[in-house]
Amino acid sequence: MTESTDRPVAASGTFSLGGDLPVHRLGYGAMRLTGKGAWGEPADRPEAVRVLRRAVELGVNLIDTADSYGPFVSEDLIAEALHPYPADLVIATKGGFTRQGPGQWQPVGRPEYLRQCVEMSLRRLRLERIDLYQLHRIDAKVPLDEQLGALRDLRDEGKIRHIGLSEVTVEEVAAAREHVEIVSVQNLYNLASRKSEDVLAHCAEQGIAFIPWFPLATGKLAGPGGVLDEAAARHGASPAQLALAWLLHRSPVVLPIPGTSKVAHLEDNLAAALVTLTGDEVGRLTALG
Repeated sequence: MTESTDRPVAASGTFSLGGDLPVHRLGYGAMRLTGKGAWGEPADRPEAVRVLRRAVELGVNLIDTADSYGPFVSEDLIAEALHPYPADLVIATKGGFTRQGPGQWQPVGRPEYLRQCVEMSLRRLRLERIDLYQLHRIDAKVPLDEQLGALRDLRDEGKIRHIGLSEVTVEEVAAAREHVEIVSVQNLYNLASRKSEDVLAHCAEQGIAFIPWFPLATGKLAGPGGVLDEAAARHGASPAQLALAWLLHRSPVVLPIPGTSKVAHLEDNLAAALVTLTGDEVGRLTALG
């Protein structure tokens, strides 16, 4: 096999988080390794371990998780499968959500709680420093400067390398940057959902990584005979691969993190890095939104 097919993710290009942390742009999101509703253990734990190890074999060096996935299950799995970690592997995690049950999430941004989140993630992931720590949601009940101040202090103590945000507006990104450097934003964004178009544009202008979660969603766009279906047929690819390829072509700051609990699905997703779209195809797919 060629290098490109052995490690297809390398073909997605690279982005330097915070200007000093290079990663391949196509990563892996570890939420789907947990039970239904991101609650509890995976249905097949050995397969979950195989997925993580195969992702790294295929060139993934950005794995995104959160303490609330499980809760705690996803972080534990990553350490079980991959520790001691490859030197170039970046594990990005998140904190600031409490869990009450499957599909239930409650933001808590009190400084003492965020500090506890970081300390426990360090322990579960068996790390001395978290390369990218993201505030899972801004807590409206806690002053923003207190939430970000806690993360800034942890960064200054060497327990966090870089800080990111999740599900924020342009205004919130700008407000956050008055308190601390923000190197990434993780928002819902895909072919079928473009509510964060302005946030992506802002990130591109500022050189901030934009990490779209739920990147494989295509909605009705993948219907037979549609633009996405036709483009997939031309490339001998699946609609999901085209959705990921479009994200990679959308902007050099975009870092998709498709998730799955199956090795076969993982391999299909990561092969999207080898799909090259023409400018016309990118334009037609962009127009679908």
